[in-house]
Amino acid sequence: MKIKSILVKSIAVAALSVTGLVAVNNTTSNTAQAATVQNDASVVTVNHNSINVYNNYENPVATGQTLAGNTSWKVIKTAYDSKGHKWYDLGKNQWVRAKYVTAGYHAASTAQKTANTQTQTQTTNTAATQAPAQTQHTQTAAASTSAKSYTSNATGSEASAKAWIASQESGGSYSASNGQYVGKYQLSASYLDGDYSAANQERVADNYVKGRYGSWSAAKAFWQANGWY
Repeated sequence: MKIKSILVKSIAVAALSVTGLVAVNNTTSNTAQAATVQNDASVVTVNHNSINVYNNYENPVATGQTLAGNTSWKVIKTAYDSKGHKWYDLGKNQWVRAKYVTAGYHAASTAQKTANTQTQTQTTNTAATQAPAQTQHTQTAAASTSAKSYTSNATGSEASAKAWIASQESGGSYSASNGQYVGKYQLSASYLDGDYSAANQERVADNYVKGRYGSWSAAKAFWQANGWY
């Protein structure tokens, strides 16, 4: 998941494959020109049922590919076209209109998770009015223990593929970093949610690969073909 390219999602979506380079026009004082700018989002989430992918932002032509709603994707470039519309490049010149996405990782899923948590908290407070603080503390401690004791279930060829990717990404170091990408599997810091422990890196990496590729073997094959995963 290095800076070289794209994307993250919670449910499996086929990888896009469009090639080419973006030509950035020079600006003039008299005419508005298309131009790339500094990224204002590292990850975006589709906020429509599905959206089209385009081959560039200056003279966009739909590639025939679409992104499903509530899926999240890594952003590697931000640009404005000559009409002032903002676009995001999700890797290898696969552009989407910014107005159809929301900055952040799995915004809809996060909102739902928050709503579920609030409902659960209300239920707990009603059912255990005598010691709500103690109950909440116990739940937090249990979740923390679970995260710290995580063990990957990758074995055999899956474990081998996972180790191969780790070697390519970081040399197998949990403390490696490259900009916003952290650890053994070069995960986006936002995915790790502030927990850079080895156990959490393993857990998040397994979930990422399962959601995007289905298996570490498939992720390795994609890496070998594209130079990233």
